[in-house]
Amino acid sequence: MTLLRDEHLAAAFDHAARSYDTLVAANPGYHAHLRRSARRLGLPRGGEGLRVLDLGCGTGASTAALAEVLPSADITAVDASAGMLERAAGKTWPPNVTFTHAPAERLAEAGVSGPFDAVFAAYLFRNVTDPDAALRTVRDLLAPGGRLAVHEYTLGGRRTDRAVWTLVCRGVVQPAATLLGDGDLYRHLWRSVVEFDTADRFADRLRENGFDSVRRLPLPGWQTGITHTFTGRRPTTTETAR
Repeated sequence: MTLLRDEHLAAAFDHAARSYDTLVAANPGYHAHLRRSARRLGLPRGGEGLRVLDLGCGTGASTAALAEVLPSADITAVDASAGMLERAAGKTWPPNVTFTHAPAERLAEAGVSGPFDAVFAAYLFRNVTDPDAALRTVRDLLAPGGRLAVHEYTLGGRRTDRAVWTLVCRGVVQPAATLLGDGDLYRHLWRSVVEFDTADRFADRLRENGFDSVRRLPLPGWQTGITHTFTGRRPTTTETAR
């Protein structure tokens, strides 16, 4: 199969929204890892007085991680899938969390504007048609010195990383998803990871698109070598990215 993109991917997520939370709940450490990545933003005072963009919020797992780690931040959560966003918005949230329907490529059209003090993006960039353009959009939405944390499936480069990813997808995730009628989406999931950047390459991509202080950080458990947190920063006006 070819990778799903744009409206085709959004439609697949719309269909999968009803069972998405059930499937991810079966992933050991899924929610704890998102909270760990949110903490890696390193924002002070629980986010007091800060604006944070949750880009690609899905059914709200990443939003919940941000709300727990940064309870005082003003959180704007955005997703391209109306079905996923409806599931997210239907949950109970504090008043400092708002939801907007928009793809990452058309945020301005939906009224999402900066500056943000931080952007959090979970499982997003391998799913967009042009990850470089999306990263530049994120950079431009950040205030000078603003921080980015990306939580993403990016293989570490060892043969065992790809082997474990393939085993989990084909042996567990895809059979369960097929029973629920979402096989195409989860076949896309497997392929989108093996065809995307390695962890080192994605860190380089951040630097190439104007972020500095870039770090690649591992996550524990079975996802070691498969899922990473990447952090970076928009340079201040007197600095240049390096």
